[in-house]
Order: sequence, then C-alpha cells, then structure tokens
Amino acid sequence: MTARPYTPLRQVYVIDAVRTAVGKRGGALAGVHPADLGAAALRGLIERTGIDPAVVDDVIVGCVDNIGPQAGNIGRTMWLTAGYPEEVPGVTVDRQCGSSQQAVNFGAQAIMSGTAEVIVAAGVQNMSAIPISAAMLAGKEYGFDSPFVGATGWDTRYGTGEVSQFRGAELIAEKWGITREDMERWALRSHERARAAIAEGRFEAEIVPVGDFTVDQGPRETSLEKMASLQPLSEGSPLTAAVASQISDGASATLLASEWAVQEYGLTPRARINHVSARGADPIFMLSAPIPATQWALDKAGLTIDDIDVIEINEAFAPVVLAWIKEIGADPEKVNVNGGAIALGHPLGATGAKLFATLLHELERVNGRYGLLTICEGGGTANVTIIERLDR
Repeated sequence: MTARPYTPLRQVYVIDAVRTAVGKRGGALAGVHPADLGAAALRGLIERTGIDPAVVDDVIVGCVDNIGPQAGNIGRTMWLTAGYPEEVPGVTVDRQCGSSQQAVNFGAQAIMSGTAEVIVAAGVQNMSAIPISAAMLAGKEYGFDSPFVGATGWDTRYGTGEVSQFRGAELIAEKWGITREDMERWALRSHERARAAIAEGRFEAEIVPVGDFTVDQGPRETSLEKMASLQPLSEGSPLTAAVASQISDGASATLLASEWAVQEYGLTPRARINHVSARGADPIFMLSAPIPATQWALDKAGLTIDDIDVIEINEAFAPVVLAWIKEIGADPEKVNVNGGAIALGHPLGATGAKLFATLLHELERVNGRYGLLTICEGGGTANVTIIERLDR
C-alpha cells in the first residue's frame, strides 16, 4: 500500500498535563460525583498554567459508560461544575479505554488544522459509581443482550461468540505463547515499579488534589507465590485478577496550544505533539491493535522504536503489553517504568490523558526526547500519540 503523506499544518504544544491520584474501587474517590471529580482535574490544570479559561476553544473529554451521572455530555458538565465560562463548549468522546487519549489527539488535530488555538483535553471515570460495562448492559431492559450480536452484518462477519476484553486477552496469550508465569512476572514488576515511583515522589508533580487525596491507592505488596494461588477468571484460562488492570476512579486533563496562543498568552510549552493516529485490528482479539498502530505511527513519524525514550502502554491485561513488546522489539526497561494499570489502576475514560501526564513528566525526569503512548481499546482499535520534549 502506498504510504499517505503526513504533514501537520501547524505545531501543537503541550503546556501541561495533570491527573488526580487514582482511587481503588470503593476507595477515596468512590463517593465523588464524576462532574466534581473531573472538575478537580480541570481546576488543577487551569490554576497551574495560569491560562484565562475564557480563551479555551473547546473542552474535549473522554468518558466510557455514559449513563447516570456520566451522561448528558459529562465533558460540558464538569467544565461548568468547575465554575468556568459558559461560552466555552464541551464534548464527550467514547473510544473506550483510549477515550481521553483520543480527546488529546482530537484537540491536537483541531490546532493543527487552524480551527482552534487552545484546547483542554481531559478524561473522567468513576467506576465505583458506574460499574464497568454498565452501558453495554443497559440495553437488556430493551431486549438487547449485546451491542454486537444480533446485528445481521456482525453475526455474518464475526459470529455470535463472546466479544470481551477477557476473551481477547486469552487469545493474545495463546497466539503469542505468553504463559501465566510470564504475565505474573510482569504484574509483579508493575507493582514494584509503582510502589518505588510513589516512594520516590515521581508522581507528585503530575497529581492535583481532590480534597486531601493525593496518593494512588492501587499499588500493593505482592509476590509470585500469592499470584500463583489465585483462581483463573474462568476454567482453563491463564488469566487471573492479578494480571488485569484494576477497576478505579480518577480524572485527568491536558492543555494544548498553538504557537500563536503560546506567544499571545505567555505560555511555556514543555513538549510538542510529534504524531497522532489510530488504527484497527481484529475486534474479537480486541486488544492487539497497539501492535499495528505503533508500527503505523513510527513509520509515519519517521522514527524507530529505538528512538523512543519513554513508553506508556496501557496494561489492560499483561499479555497486551508482552505481545506488543515481542512484536515491536521495544526495550522493556523503557516500558511503563513507573508501573502500569495492573498496579495503578485503569479509570477507563481518564486513562489516556492520565498516561499522557505520566509520559510528559517521566520524559522530563530522564532527560529524554521522544515519548510514545498507546492504548488498546474495545472494538479492536488503538491510538498512538508521540510527543517530543522541548527543554533538553
């Protein structure tokens, strides 16, 4: 296939990226209304950057399971809940686990095209309040057991079998020869890295408070022996809860600006967006799309994986990361160096911009140049965002 040209019209600068600490299910953030949770991230971002909120062109927010308190365009609601100007619009994006990464990418594309100068890209999810897959199951009341099965074209193309992240993770483990022991070793590493990062204060610069809550609740002391004692998620499965991301609550926010806005508003950029893209793969495997998405992105950006100094790939399940490392040839020592979602949690809609914040801050900590973020997503898609640090 002939390569398509990739020529951004304008530069996009990253001014700041923040997140709340992540609460475990039923933990510190469980009782916080999603609009208030998202508002905490927005206020932290606006206060830290000193930007006049009235000059923001749009607020693009990722959120999954948009029902109840997360319905009604939570992106707009949380901006207003934060007390910011009514004339600034807001929109909610659902690309499943990559929703707020897509918010970042959409915001970057708006600035690249010249249709916006200042964008807030954010994410929010309270999984304690609205359980995972709540929106998927909401149709049962109306006679729809699944969003997929029952559609004639879907059934003809993919059959009527299980469509889930659990099945996708099992298929990936089988295809790439990843054992339960391989997964448990990666999960242990995730917890050890996350606990070390917290102890060393590596997350402090990226976290904004929700009340007095400022420390991630997910990481724990564990061992290979403890993990080996757990029952599989289903009979014969290599998966256990130990090798899956944690159900969590949290919010995140990023400020993007054009070169004109940087000069006009006296902003200090910390990085620029080098590349944004998304690709798809088999929706039944579901979680394997970061592999072709990363290959596509690196080719478009004119980079190799060895050029990347810091990598964040969401740990939906351990085999997602391990298969990606095998196929891409990445150095594991550059991947999720402060732990991943197995330890730190995965507040669905917030995860993309959350990992973006971690990527930016870690890139600065190690004095690196390029950082890459990719997330597997329901439906078999994946986003990639590559940033280039400026102050080096």
